[in-house]
Amino acid sequence: MNATVEELLARLEQLEARVDEHSLFPGASADVLFLLVASLNVFFMQCGFGMLEAGSVTSRSTQAILLKNLLDACLSAFIWWVMGHGIAFDGTNDFIGTAGSDMSSFFLSGYGSGPDSGYHRVFWWFQWTFAAAAGTIVSGAVAERAQLLAYLAYTFILTAVIYPIIVHWCWSEAGWLSTKNGHVDSGGNFTSDAVLDGVIDFAGSGVVHLTGGTAGFFGALIIGPRHGRFEVVYDGSKPPRRGRPLQLPGHAPVLQALGTFILWLGWYGFNAGSRLTLSSGDDSAVVGRIVANTTIAASTSGLTALLATLAFSKGRGYDVATMCNGILSGLVSVTAGCATLPLWGALIVGAIGGLVNRGFGQLVLRLKVDDPLEASSVHGACGAWG
Repeated sequence: MNATVEELLARLEQLEARVDEHSLFPGASADVLFLLVASLNVFFMQCGFGMLEAGSVTSRSTQAILLKNLLDACLSAFIWWVMGHGIAFDGTNDFIGTAGSDMSSFFLSGYGSGPDSGYHRVFWWFQWTFAAAAGTIVSGAVAERAQLLAYLAYTFILTAVIYPIIVHWCWSEAGWLSTKNGHVDSGGNFTSDAVLDGVIDFAGSGVVHLTGGTAGFFGALIIGPRHGRFEVVYDGSKPPRRGRPLQLPGHAPVLQALGTFILWLGWYGFNAGSRLTLSSGDDSAVVGRIVANTTIAASTSGLTALLATLAFSKGRGYDVATMCNGILSGLVSVTAGCATLPLWGALIVGAIGGLVNRGFGQLVLRLKVDDPLEASSVHGACGAWG
């Protein structure tokens, strides 16, 4: 009898091992699938950017703005494969990624075909979707003015140098601002080697959005306003100075709203996907907190921005563009703390984000800078606030 029981127990253990081995979604596969779905959502945000920007400019500029969005995706993918990802994540230098390790991601040369190669390649793709998003932010700030070759040169510099270096600072294991930069002491405790123990920017309020928004602001400042955006004052000065801002509304509010909803959807992949795994014990709880915080911040910010406009801006009523930018401001603001904030914290972050958006937008106009999609306000100012 005892032998029979022992045989049954041994057989049961064998069956459990075989079930785990042939499970539809064992741990590693679940992580790959999770990151794959998140990457699809973030890549779909390129469609959202395209619709939002196409609806926010004049009809004659629609083809040009969509072409720049398509070129952004294609050019940034090539750059991220060749060098961007390697600069962002490789090496032990605390300022910039360098080649030399066995797992080099320059040209994806070190990923091989081992059991972990699938996850590493999907991780590369996930990070490329972030790089493409950072580049696309600027296209809205310089819409209807930037020449194509100049814009492509900017895309190259941002995707190949500026953005990867900032990613390395904050998200690599060696960056001088990264919470992952540290060592385990003899007592088994983790000691940070980063400046001030590093910064927590979970999904990129600063890394992605502040970078893109800042580049967009200075691009718009340097390139100058669109014709007819500001009143021309002839008071003897040369050239004539810019007066009060004039309205140049986008030609298709329906595209603005559609683009905003697509971006909102993609943001769940942007924020939740930054968890990177779904197989460990607390992953599900963290992902649940992220999607709840993302929703509350976006909703609160949209309402706050609209109410602030109604209360303080003369001549502007219920405006689709204001509501869209308010929603996006909340999403940008909560991106850094979405995994750690309580729900009431996300509500406060979103509400203040909506006010930051409206306030900084007015400051940009006072500086006589023409930012058609308020990219510097939505992504730059709210990225800094987040």
